Amino acid sequence: MAEISYLGHACFRLRGKEGIVLCDPYHPTLGLELGKPTAHIVTLSHGHPGHSNAAAVRPVQTQPFVIDGPGEYEVRGILLTGVRSYHDKNKGLERGFNTIYVIRLDDISYCHLGDLGHDLSQSQLEEIGNVDVLFVPVGGEETIGPTEAVSVISQLEPRLVIPMHYAPPQSSFARQLLPLEGFIHEMGLKDLVSKEKVSVTASSLPGEGEEMRVLVMQPSNN
Repeated sequence: MAEISYLGHACFRLRGKEGIVLCDPYHPTLGLELGKPTAHIVTLSHGHPGHSNAAAVRPVQTQPFVIDGPGEYEVRGILLTGVRSYHDKNKGLERGFNTIYVIRLDDISYCHLGDLGHDLSQSQLEEIGNVDVLFVPVGGEETIGPTEAVSVISQLEPRLVIPMHYAPPQSSFARQLLPLEGFIHEMGLKDLVSKEKVSVTASSLPGEGEEMRVLVMQPSNN
């Protein structure tokens, strides 16, 4: 069983039997409070302050292993794959590169899209492989918006979708992003219940022939 915590913006903490993975910790200049999370492994999708504050992550006995680019990694028995992608629709010419991470933890495949700016190519889909839990940006502006997010979701066909990288209610937030409501409308979702933390197992996720689920998470800073 793995536990997912949402720390705001595009930052998630995955706690499993083998260890703790933290994705895209952000800098306080973003206007949000990250807290003092701990992790064994930190993944950074790109070098922008909203996604690359590895220094804010506290060690668990030893300093976290930081991954900031494409490749295949195995840390503490956790398998991670970084997939090269782009922050825009023009192959990185406008905003640079982005790394998608596939994290295999407790028999579940998590995919964190970072600041993806485009639909996925066939080669990228093959590198990513099967996805159980997908963290997808939905706020537009500097990444994909609601319509594009739905398109990428249809490409990957995950079992559980968790939206990220959208405008929070805090007025001090430093990015101009769309609110979550646009994605909710685009997906035709109703009666959503938000959670700060959720525990998942392979058996608790929708099975073959069952409808994909969408989960909205509230930031938790512990």
